[in-house]
Formats: sequence, structure tokens, C-alpha cells
Amino acid sequence: MNADADAPGLTCLVTGATGYIGGRLVPELLAAGHRVRCLARSPGKLRDHPWAGRVEAVRGDVTDADSIATAVRGVDVAYYLVHALGTGEDFEETDRRAARLFGEAARAAGVRRIVYLGGLTPSGVAEQELSPHLRSRAEVGRILLDSGVPTTVLRAAVVIGSGSASFEMLRYLTERLPVMITPSWVRTRIQPVAVRDVLRHLVASARMPDDVNRAFDIGGPDVLTYREMMLRYAAVAGLPRRVIVPLPVLTPGLSSHWVGLVTPVPAGIARPLTESLRHEVVCHERDIARYVPDPPGHPIGFDEAVRLALQRVREARVATRWSSASVPGAPSDPLPTDPDWAGGSLYSDEREVLVDGSAEALWRVIEGIGGDNGWYSFPLAWAVRGRLDRLVGGVGLRRGRRDAARLRAGDSLDFWRVEEIEPGRLLRLRAEMRLPGLAWLEMRVGTCPDGRTRYVQRALFHPHGLLGHAYWWSVSPFHAVVFGGMARNITLAAAREPLTPAREHAPSG
Repeated sequence: MNADADAPGLTCLVTGATGYIGGRLVPELLAAGHRVRCLARSPGKLRDHPWAGRVEAVRGDVTDADSIATAVRGVDVAYYLVHALGTGEDFEETDRRAARLFGEAARAAGVRRIVYLGGLTPSGVAEQELSPHLRSRAEVGRILLDSGVPTTVLRAAVVIGSGSASFEMLRYLTERLPVMITPSWVRTRIQPVAVRDVLRHLVASARMPDDVNRAFDIGGPDVLTYREMMLRYAAVAGLPRRVIVPLPVLTPGLSSHWVGLVTPVPAGIARPLTESLRHEVVCHERDIARYVPDPPGHPIGFDEAVRLALQRVREARVATRWSSASVPGAPSDPLPTDPDWAGGSLYSDEREVLVDGSAEALWRVIEGIGGDNGWYSFPLAWAVRGRLDRLVGGVGLRRGRRDAARLRAGDSLDFWRVEEIEPGRLLRLRAEMRLPGLAWLEMRVGTCPDGRTRYVQRALFHPHGLLGHAYWWSVSPFHAVVFGGMARNITLAAAREPLTPAREHAPSG
């Protein structure tokens, strides 16, 4: 690989650029001298990334043949980093169809290589015994390998990095439960891999020889049970030793709900992760080293990977999170931009409050909302709403924030997602909680004719059917407390809160 260090840059397509791995891969490819095109269903979600001005963003979906054909045109290397998480009954068919379309389009366009990140599969286990999640990932890999385009399939188990779903599941289980009654899969042997090593292999795969068309296992130097991972996490984090008691009767379904109750990872995402831990996932070979030699200090061991991830969390320098990608099934209808929206009924709760403080201070409070800072009104109501959402399979409140002070388009924010942000002026959130309709929350910074700062808040709800209308009218009596209290408390906080200096971008970890 070193012989190619001075070779001309390649044109790379990154699918899944709004996701956890894709959002971290893009700057690594740019740093390696490549040109990058990003395929996203909502390219606007990419615009606030530090690297947004250096890439070409195209709108499209891997299930749409026309948009894929456009995206792969003129591309040397195509990264396939999209997966369904198994929340729909037909997700395996969706994965299968998308992979076939992608492979066919890449071959027709003359793409030189496809690079796919899949899951590490257990040895000696029949395919029908694998979890649907792992089975689908393995099938996608085979489809791409058979596409006629030289393909590199990288197979990884648990990825350890700040913001990854696997890391946050491990982190919150260990930190919140000093004594744990756990499922039997905590005894399963796993070969975790640091996100930095995953990215290193992905970038290097772009220049693999044309005759390489195969899968490679990638992992760190440590093989551990999940129990050992929790104990070692506690040691690295400076926590007292955890007491862990495995309980065989906890099925994958029950354990996913247990994970969903304790961690920010909802049951719909926790289930495929926990199902994948039923079988041992350890590397069967290290052939990747023939093409991607390990530099000094790599592969990164488990303890060092945890230390790096915790450092990023504590410094609030998490580049991407598992929740960076949209929640499956979340609404995607366009926002009604005015009261004359033609999409049907639209309920609105609007508040306006004068601010005894500067516009800059008000914006800081607005941009810092949610997560550990809360929602500035009736905490019990928000907590109950979050728990109810979890009970019906929603994401709940515990997703928190990627960054404690800064937001960007596409960020998840508790059970909201940042749909629009105009720094210093507007924050618009779309609800991803389970609702009988679509909901948005807007917060604006305005200026009065006399120069005073004003706060404008608007909650919008587009009901679906009779249940949606009933929902709005059942909760509207509480709006004065919830939304009115929020408007008052945000403006009071703005009068107290000083501005903080901007922070610099940090590397992955």
C-alpha cells in the first residue's frame, strides 16, 4: 500500500454518508487525497459537517436504480455502507434488492472496485441459524462479490468508537448497572475492533489490486467475552468492579428490551445487535494484512479503543453517532412552511417572549437544548413521554446529543431530529417519537423594531386520521405548562448564560 501513497487520487462514492461509519470515512478519504461524492436521501443533512464544502453531494437512494446510476457515473471506488437494521418484516428483501441494483449499476458504469463493510459471521454455524441481521449482511456481501465488479468485503464484529451503537450499549450497561442479571450471551467470545482500524482498512481497500475479489475478517488483537468487555470497560473508566450474573432464560427479544430500558439504544436497534451475539464472532483469518499492513500501534487493543472513545465523549468531540442515520420508519414528509400548507389539517401552538439578554446568548440556549440540558419545562412530563415512547417501540429521550453545545442538520436530539438549522436564527426539529401524525418544534431568534431580542417558538402537528386529531386535543390542555414554560425558561436562561468559545474538530475515536 505504501507504493501507492503518491498515486493520483481516486473518485470515491460513499453511500451512507449520513451514518456512523460513512460520516467518519469521508474526511479520511479526503485526507488520503481522494475526491468524494456522497449519496444521501437528504443531502441537506451533510451540509454542516466540517468537510461538506469539499465533497459532491447527490440526492438518491440505493433502492432507486436511476439515482444509483447517476451516483456511480465516473466513480473509481464505490463504498457500500448502508444496512437495514431489521425493524421491518421485509428488510432482508430490501437489502437484497438494493445490493443487486448497486452491483449492476457499478458494473455498467465501469466502477473499478466496490468496498462493503459487513458483519463477522460465526464459524460452523448454518446460515439459517444466524440472526436475520447477520444473515442479510452476509448475503449482501455475496451479491456484491458476484456483481462482476472487484469487491472488498470487510467483516467486523463489535466496533468500539465514541458514538457507535455497540459502544454505547456496552458503556451504558456497564456504567448504570453495578450489579447485572444478564443474558447468557455475555459469555460469548467476541473480537472487537477499534473504529480507527475499521476506517484505516476501508480507506486502504480503495487501492487493492484489481484481481482481489473476496471477503476479509478484520478485528482487534483481543478476543473477549462480553462479560470481560464490561469488566475491562469498568476498569478503564475508573468504575468499581461490576457483578455480572448470566441468566439463561433471557431470550434475544427480552434482552433487547432490557438493553432498551437501560441504554439509549432502542429495542428495535438493540435486537439485531444482541441476536448477533448469540454465536462466537472471532476472525478466522488475517489475510487483509497482505494488502493493508498494520502500522505501528495497530491494530488498537480493546482497552486503548475504550480509552480513546471515552476521551472523545468526555471532551464532547463525537464526530458521528449510531443515531446519525435516520430511524427506520421515521416520518419524512415535507415540513409545512406556512399556515396555508395544502397537506391537510395543521395544528399550531405559537409563543413569543421578549428576552432580557442578547441574541447570541439566546441562540446558545436554543442550540444547547435537550440531552443533559433538558427541555426547560416540566421535566416529569418529558420523562414520562420518553418512557411511553420506549414502551411502544420508539427511541425515547435517552439518545441525547452528539455534541453538548453544537448541532448540525441531521443530528438526533433525544426523540427529535434536527431538520433545519440557521445558526443564530432558527432551529427546527422533527419528532421521531411514535405519534399518530407528524410533529415539528421551531425555535427562532428575532429582533423587535426597538432592537430588543425576542424568542419565537412554534409547535406544529399534522394529524393522521381521527386518532391524530384526538391526540392533539387530549394533550392541548397541557401546552400552557409544557410549551409556555419552555418559552419562559429558555428566555430566562438566555439572560444568565454566557457564550462559550467555539471548539475545533477532532479525529475519530
